[in-house]
Amino acid sequence: MSLPKPQPGLVVRYSYLWADEAAEGRNEGVKVRPAAVVLAIDRPAQKLQDNKASSSETRVYVLAITHSAPIAGTEAMEIPAAVCRSAGLDAARSWTVLSEFNEFVWPGFDLEIIPGRRPRTVAYGFLTPGFFAGLRDRWLALDAAGKIQSVPRDA
Repeated sequence: MSLPKPQPGLVVRYSYLWADEAAEGRNEGVKVRPAAVVLAIDRPAQKLQDNKASSSETRVYVLAITHSAPIAGTEAMEIPAAVCRSAGLDAARSWTVLSEFNEFVWPGFDLEIIPGRRPRTVAYGFLTPGFFAGLRDRWLALDAAGKIQSVPRDA
C-alpha cells in the first residue's frame, strides 16, 4: 500500500482524538472515522549541528467528519450528499466539525486502512473544490477569532 500525498480536501480514515477526550487524559481516539485534511504544511529539511540534514516533514491538520448533528456551541458544516458521494463517503448525513482539529506529522500513527477497498488505501477521496473552499475559509475565520482548539497527536 502506498500512502497518498496529504493535500487539502483529502478525506482519510483516521483515529480522531476529540478535544474533550484529550482533556480527560486520553491519547488515543475512541473511534476511527473519516477526517478531512484542511491544511498540509511542508517543512523542508534543516541542517543539524553535525552538518547532516534532517528529513523533511509535512504537518497535517485534520477535521473530524461525523454522522452526529453538532451540539450547541460546536461549529460545523453539513456536507451535502453529492459532496459525500464525490469524496467516497457513505450516504448518511454528515458534518465536518470546525471548532477543533487534530494535528500531526504525516503519516502519523493514526491512519487506518479502509476495510474492503482495493487497492488498499487510507484515503476515501477528496471533498469537492467549492465545498472545500467554503469549509477552509470558515475554519480560517474561526481560527483568526480564537474559536478553534488544536489537539496535537505526535506524542
